[in-house]
Amino acid sequence: MFDATRTGFDPQVREAQAPLGYLHSVESGAAVDGPGMRFVFFLSGCLFRCQYCHNPDTWKLHGGRQVTLDQALDEIRPYAGFLKFAGGVTLSGGEPLVQAAFAGKLLTRIKDELGLHTALDTQGFLHAEVDDEWFRPVDMVLLDIKHIDPERYHAITGHALQPTLDFAQRLVRLNKPMWIRYVLVPGLTDGEADILKLADYIATLGPLVERVEVLPFHQMGAHKWQALGHAYPLAGTPTPTSEQIQAARALFASRGLIVT
Repeated sequence: MFDATRTGFDPQVREAQAPLGYLHSVESGAAVDGPGMRFVFFLSGCLFRCQYCHNPDTWKLHGGRQVTLDQALDEIRPYAGFLKFAGGVTLSGGEPLVQAAFAGKLLTRIKDELGLHTALDTQGFLHAEVDDEWFRPVDMVLLDIKHIDPERYHAITGHALQPTLDFAQRLVRLNKPMWIRYVLVPGLTDGEADILKLADYIATLGPLVERVEVLPFHQMGAHKWQALGHAYPLAGTPTPTSEQIQAARALFASRGLIVT
């Protein structure tokens, strides 16, 4: 269930605040957040508390700067000509669906006014809060599936796995291309049987899954946890070795998936 106290967002004023959004940051030359070169809006607010989160400073909605839709579009316009042939715009976070009203209107204007390719980076947990029309301007989804075992998923995130799997099925119905993202954490998400089970599930989604991205865990966000006064649960966890990363990629590839 959506918990406003954990995000700083009151769903009762969702529509009243629809023209306004909260941005944690933007990046104008990202190369890892969708196809080509991307302009990325990192929206504030996330109800997950993932053990390996490297941006805990995005959790609170009002920790970001407030912008109108016009102001957000103005940040893209100087790059629009380049992005039209080089890449596009990605909405990331935090979790963009925490700000579903603002994010949906922003995606619509990016598509209809600027004609740019759009991508949504999400774990999909809140997808049931928006209707199918919300996804019209979304060209592709970067779907983060953190674990395939429901108990382990809950231990990692504090929330249930099933809404994310339901979202994947919804994307198939909507004919939306996907990149599946999987963070490889030694001792937490690197179990061979779990990876194969996830790979088997992803394979059922068919050709709309264009690739699986295995993202190695790192410690670059540890100082943010400390600065916010939170105990970092993975302080002693090492980054995966190149051999471990290649082994995980090989497991996904063994199910006929394109892996990067």
